[in-house]
Amino acid sequence: MSHFAVRGALGAVAAVLGSAPALPASAAVAADHLTVTVLHAGDGRDGTYELSCHPGAGSHPDVGGACLVLDRNTRWGRDTFAPVAPGTACTMIYGGPATAHVTGTWAGRPVDATYDRSNGCEIGRWDRMVPLLPDLGTSGRLG
Repeated sequence: MSHFAVRGALGAVAAVLGSAPALPASAAVAADHLTVTVLHAGDGRDGTYELSCHPGAGSHPDVGGACLVLDRNTRWGRDTFAPVAPGTACTMIYGGPATAHVTGTWAGRPVDATYDRSNGCEIGRWDRMVPLLPDLGTSGRLG
């Protein structure tokens, strides 16, 4: 194989790996199960919900939507539930008192993540997980 063929093949591999595609449902671990506890969200949104994906089941009010958003946010080599990185500049917008705690197993990894709406970064992190977490709107209004 020529030097140029090797470089071309390596470039193609790097391009595929760099694109970080979503984890296909067929690659998910059968033990995907989460417990989601929501507090202070108001309007009947508080509670503790069970969620299993692949296949979808549980007491979560939107099993299909929650599993779909989890699949869309799952990337190889990245923590789906990662907190906001330390030192991140965030807008000082208060999104309300709602909090959520997600525990269990997702994509073969243990999960113990907390969510709140204390600033723009945390609101964005919460909103990326809707409908796993209740939709509270971008301004924290309940509706």
